[in-house]
Amino acid sequence: MADDETEELRVEQVRRERAARERAAEADERAEERTEERRAERASYLKEKLDERAESEERVDDSP
Repeated sequence: MADDETEELRVEQVRRERAARERAAEADERAEERTEERRAERASYLKEKLDERAESEERVDDSP
């Protein structure tokens, strides 16, 4: 199982991605919408990297 810090970071990135997507959907200007979309994409990317980190931590925990 991934350590607590990794899990907390993953949850935070999911929260950030959702918030940015909501702000993008509510944006009045195209530039603001694009900025929020980029923030959402960055949060999604970071979550993917944290998923990889969690998998690596699980492999280490499972090794003899």
